[in-house]
This record gives sequence, structure tokens and C-alpha cells, in this order.
Amino acid sequence: MPEAAFAADTRATVGDSEFDRDTAVTLREPGVYEADLSAGWTVFGAVNGGYLLAVLGRALADALPHPDPFTVSAHYLTASRPGPAVVRTDVVRTGRTLSTGQASLFQYDEQGREVERIRVLASYGDLDTLPADVRTTAEPPAIPPMEQCFGPEDAPAPTSGGEPIADRLMLRLDPSTLGWALGKPSGRGEMRSWFGLADGRDADPFSLLLAVDALPPTAFELGLTGWVPTVELTVHIRCRPAPGPVRVSIATRNLAGGFLEEDAEVWDSAGRLVAQSRQLARVRLG
Repeated sequence: MPEAAFAADTRATVGDSEFDRDTAVTLREPGVYEADLSAGWTVFGAVNGGYLLAVLGRALADALPHPDPFTVSAHYLTASRPGPAVVRTDVVRTGRTLSTGQASLFQYDEQGREVERIRVLASYGDLDTLPADVRTTAEPPAIPPMEQCFGPEDAPAPTSGGEPIADRLMLRLDPSTLGWALGKPSGRGEMRSWFGLADGRDADPFSLLLAVDALPPTAFELGLTGWVPTVELTVHIRCRPAPGPVRVSIATRNLAGGFLEEDAEVWDSAGRLVAQSRQLARVRLG
């Protein structure tokens, strides 16, 4: 898929895409929001952690006086399932340039008991007011042009039905990080990809919360398979992304005791570092 095709005039705009509808929250009473977690964003039957972060992020954007997430830290307590959910928010502090709040998402289990799924602490501001001065040694990842990369549809033996989230994403993976798909993992713990939403909606701070957790796990390139559930995820949004697909680079340097870290960077079409994250995830060994 050439980059120009992704930027076609038929792309969805912010507010009318499936992602926006599926991450929407409805205010029920002060500080309490209702959500409906879509089955379209699941992996191995569980709701994707980045999608969940976007849902809670929208609730906090409504509860706090500032519009944009600057830093969001989430602890995933139990696996979320598609269906109704309640998000409870609490304003911790408000200031001139930053406001801080916390939020928790709850669902009911089979016995009708309320269960907390995820808890978030976040600081919000206004990305449009940040100074333009940038001093960095970071460099964009070297990913081949989009037409030289590969998506789920290019797999030699695609899984019947696949994972629902794959149908909602535009992923074009760097061939050098695809050894796992050919039964020859590199052992380097790296994953790189072009990323966008399948309907062409441009990236914004909330879709960046999804982007850092949307690629196949780096554990695959370490020779491991199966679900890699997130324990904790912290995301920093650095600036508002330019239109067009973004590049995502994720690396793991250490797997020990059944846990690994994933460090992610997201770069926009203007070559700017727009988001960073670190997560701790659990893997099943043996």
C-alpha cells in the first residue's frame, strides 16, 4: 500500500471514524462515564491495552480542564472483555498549564460483582501551546517505504478469521522484524512498522495511545508465542502528529523472570518524535 493511497481523500476524519465511535464515553453523572468496549479491538479474546487507554483517556479529557494527554500511566489489573463498562474519574489537581487526574474502568463478572480492570494516573495539558524548541539525539527508525513492507494479509498461512483488531489497523511491518512469521525469529526483540487506522483517519493524541501497543509483541522475535499481557504501560505524548501514517519502533532489551519491557517510539510524517512509551509485560515460558 503506497503512502499516497493511505492519504486518499476518502479517509475518515477525526470524530467520524470507527475508532472515535468505539472509544466514546457518555457522562452518566459527575465523574462517572459509561463506555461500550467493542469486540473489534480484541487480541486473543481480550481487549487491547492501547484501545483501553484511549477510552480512559477520553473520559479524563472530559473531566479535566486541559484537552490533551501529556503522560498517562496505567496498571492493568484484570483482563477486560467486550461489553459495557463504567469509568470513574477523579480530578487530583488543576493548574495553569497542567492538570492531573485518575480514572478506573470497571466491569461486572459472571457473578455480578464489580471488578476493576485498569487504573490510570495522567497529566493533561494543551499541545498547541508548547514551545517549538527541540533538542534531541533521537533519530527516526529506518523503515523501508510502505510498499516494501508487509501486512497481515501477506502472511504465508493467515489464521482463519485472524484477530479482530487487525481489521481496524493499517500495519505495514518492516521485513527485518518478521522472522517470527516465517518460523525464523531473529532473537533481537525488535518490531517496526508503519501504523495507521484502516479507515484512513489521521493520528491524534488518543490514537497514539493505541499505536504504542498495536504492533505484534517483540516477544515473537525472541521466539515466544501467545498472548503477552500488559502489566503496566506509561505513554508520553510529545506533540500533535502531522497528517499521514506514523512509524512505530519497539524494542526489548531484557526478558527475565517471565517479564519483559517494551520501549516504543512513534514518529510522524514530518519526522518528529510524537510519542514514547515503556511497558512491562508478562510472557509464558515453556
